[in-house]
Amino acid sequence: MGAFVISKRFNDEYKFTFTSRRGKVIFTSLSYELRFECEEDIERFKANIELAKFLKFKGSGGKYFFKLMLGDVHFATSRKYSTELLLQKGVKEIVTYSSRSEILDFSSSESIFGDEESEDEEVEEAAE
Repeated sequence: MGAFVISKRFNDEYKFTFTSRRGKVIFTSLSYELRFECEEDIERFKANIELAKFLKFKGSGGKYFFKLMLGDVHFATSRKYSTELLLQKGVKEIVTYSSRSEILDFSSSESIFGDEESEDEEVEEAAE
């Protein structure tokens, strides 16, 4: 099952991605000023997946991508795919799993793995 992953952009705005079961990003949302706006749009998307439209394009480099529309509003843009078949698989993954996918929030600036700096300092002090 895929997951929605909320994170921060370099300009301190929020975004979310939908990642596949294998961890590949399928699409990236537009920017949001506040984190709860991301969460609200994810929930709205999950509840209204049947309203989603996938507008398919072929870029100048020959790669395929889609724009995800929710109603008449541009909601997100996909990653680039090398073939149309892979693009179709990405769309199928969204339709199949997005309504059941969990939301992961990695937007805080805190380290996920705890305080690594203090552990390094402890090792250096023990070595002295």
